[in-house]
Amino acid sequence: MQQDPFAFTLFLIFTGAAIIATIALYARQALLVAYILLGVLLGPSAFGLVTDPVLIKQLSHVGIMFLLFLLGLNLPLAKLIPLLKETTLVTGLSSLLFAIVGVAVGWGFGFTIIESLIIGAALTFSSTIIGLKLLPTTVLHHKRTGEIIISILLVQDLIAIIILLLLQTTAQTAGQGSLPWVEIALRITALPLLIAIAYVLERFILIKLIERFDKIQEYIFLLAIAWCLGFAELAASAGLSTEIGAFIAGVTLARSPIALFIGEKLKPLRDFFLIIFFFSLGASFDLRMLSSVFVPAILLAAVVLVGKPLVFRWLLRGSGETSGRSSEVGVRLGQISEFSLLIAVLALELNIIGSEASYTIQLATLLTFIVSSYIIVQRYPTPIAINDKLRRD
Repeated sequence: MQQDPFAFTLFLIFTGAAIIATIALYARQALLVAYILLGVLLGPSAFGLVTDPVLIKQLSHVGIMFLLFLLGLNLPLAKLIPLLKETTLVTGLSSLLFAIVGVAVGWGFGFTIIESLIIGAALTFSSTIIGLKLLPTTVLHHKRTGEIIISILLVQDLIAIIILLLLQTTAQTAGQGSLPWVEIALRITALPLLIAIAYVLERFILIKLIERFDKIQEYIFLLAIAWCLGFAELAASAGLSTEIGAFIAGVTLARSPIALFIGEKLKPLRDFFLIIFFFSLGASFDLRMLSSVFVPAILLAAVVLVGKPLVFRWLLRGSGETSGRSSEVGVRLGQISEFSLLIAVLALELNIIGSEASYTIQLATLLTFIVSSYIIVQRYPTPIAINDKLRRD
């Protein structure tokens, strides 16, 4: 009987994740680190048991969509707008500062100006997945710390999406003779239109279906998944990202009284895909590039790991937040983002930057993921803390 390669890959991912996660827990390491290292070990550049990390990465993006959908479920628009107003200045200043530092480091190591600009852009973002996955539910939804982290990450994610749109649109229009800015304007126009469509459908169709069949939990579960994935695909067809479509789907559904139930039911599904996501990060890294990008990647990672906690602490203290809260937010945001990985990979595929610049960003991001998640797990309450006193669901 012929072996199913996809089923075998899933077997390797989750059996391997269970084994290496056990080792990581005994070694007091974050589980995210275990998933990434497992991907490196089983990927094409090491043992080669998983030969198609691209397919796994495509599947893993569903986890990011569910993450942003669940985030939106807990952020009604009436609450979201004030949050964004409060932290836009902090996010803008920190992003500008690290973009300048990234450009300077890239230029100093001999990268071209375009490559340096991409490196600078990559350093501006913090990880939505680490920032939110390592927050206890009570902090995420009901505490000031969670609100600050969510609002900063949202502004950063919007900036990241604009950069991704710019890269994609420039590549698509380069051979057509059209102005990329026209295409970008059309896509930005599509955003408020998508939001309007979501609110109309939610008000006149979705909410009525929920009210009519709210006692049938299986139906509500399926309806929520369809709503999330439907708007993800609608956003993609409009030239936006699937992630922003999923987030819009969550925000529009947030005012429903059933939102909390949906959020709880979708968490296991989200975690399933996020394990695949972190595995794919490690599996897609080419170890042969390690020697040529190690030094600049180490420097970039060190700048982020040391600088971001200090900069966010300083900016938040200046905006009136307490010292303890400012320090915790800074540490929880002290890494590079998964969006930075997407930017690095996309820019390489479009021949905007070379392989060394792309892998420098990728290695720096992975290093900050590993170190930052370890620091957070050791110092602050998280759902996966080794210490019982710090473990919070």
